Amino acid sequence: MAKVELKGIGKVYDGNVRAVDNANITVEDREFVVFVGPSGCGKSTTLRMIAGLEDITEGELYIDGELMNDVPPKDRNIAMVFQNYALYPHMTVYDNMAFGLKIRKVDKAEIERRVREAARILDIEKLLDRKPKALSGGQRQRVAVGRAIVRNPKVFLFDEPLSNLDAKLRVQMRAEISDLHHRLNATMIYVTHDQVEAMTMGDKIVVMKDGKIQQIGSPLYLYNHPINKFVAGFIGSPPMNFLTVKIVEKGGKLVADEGSFEVSPTEEQAKALKAYIGKEVFFGIRPEDLTYTTTPVASNNMQMKISVIEPLGAETHLFLTTKTQSCVARCSPDNKYTIGETVNFTPFMEKGKFFDKDTELSICETPTTE
Repeated sequence: MAKVELKGIGKVYDGNVRAVDNANITVEDREFVVFVGPSGCGKSTTLRMIAGLEDITEGELYIDGELMNDVPPKDRNIAMVFQNYALYPHMTVYDNMAFGLKIRKVDKAEIERRVREAARILDIEKLLDRKPKALSGGQRQRVAVGRAIVRNPKVFLFDEPLSNLDAKLRVQMRAEISDLHHRLNATMIYVTHDQVEAMTMGDKIVVMKDGKIQQIGSPLYLYNHPINKFVAGFIGSPPMNFLTVKIVEKGGKLVADEGSFEVSPTEEQAKALKAYIGKEVFFGIRPEDLTYTTTPVASNNMQMKISVIEPLGAETHLFLTTKTQSCVARCSPDNKYTIGETVNFTPFMEKGKFFDKDTELSICETPTTE
């Protein structure tokens, strides 16, 4: 396997349309890295530049220490799994998996060995004589992955491989690809717009927006230490709540005034917020960091009205409103809730975040890559 390095990589299309801007990413040998972001953020374009399917406008790409900018895709020793499977409909599963090896004139016995071994790993041995039309979506995806495995590539590239599958199958395939990474001990780069996939699969996550890298780090590091409002809102499900508050001083202490309620920053947060006295900022709190209380508490009491109730079995999501704003709370299903009811929640302020309203950067911390 191999290390992949992107140094100042950029992609500019005709008309000066910049799809990727100054991407600096290091994928360590045997690491599973996920590129995540909304549609059009440049993640698939970045992947395609690594594969050689898109020309690199700026910067340098290294695989296993070798400069790859002008190396043809077939000579990069990478294997790519596409969203639409890209299987040959007239060929059997065996022939689909063996095709790339035949083109490279690999020995017939070696082809047989590799295909059978990949089929065993993916549990598709009984499907080798079938054609793609006789397979389910999940089976077709396994064949596409098997076709990549038989090549013994230095790097596996996955371009939203699960987006065509139903929800249950996506969860199953997610686990299978993660298991495959551990079994093959391979270098893998995976593109998705689904932050749940990113959180559950990646050793490291690269969050992108508008062609720019926002933050790189381990899933839990990004969850706990988002560098800006975008990352905070993109990582986590349901997403983080953002409420506009005004930082004011009362009784010698700082409070964040929403209008309907006030919350008190921690001592550490208050130090950073001193520069914002009299100004509005975003207060971010995750749905799971709001605690339901049957009666108002003395401080940090967020009193809101229930507008929507979503019972999900193991938990209930409450959509709450103040006079001008809204948020979501993740609650126990054991409590009884009524639409229109006024309820009280206490935020776990140690997990709360504050963001500059203009730059949207985190105010109370300057997280680094981890």
